[in-house]
Amino acid sequence: MDQNSFLYGSSRYRGHFRPNTLAFNSNLQEFATKIAYISSLHTAGKLSSEEAYQKIQDLWKQLKQSKEGLKI
Repeated sequence: MDQNSFLYGSSRYRGHFRPNTLAFNSNLQEFATKIAYISSLHTAGKLSSEEAYQKIQDLWKQLKQSKEGLKI
């Protein structure tokens, strides 16, 4: 197992295959991974609550734009 697959694990896509839904699934998995890292940094005291909230809010906006851009 290499470092990238360990840090950025992903699962198989199980829905009806369409390129836009596959791309959104990938974006959603990346979003979940980043949220987990932000939560861990906040729990460890490396990020304040305000910083964590702002980063999560920014990620949510990016995910929402991705969904709209892919027309899902």
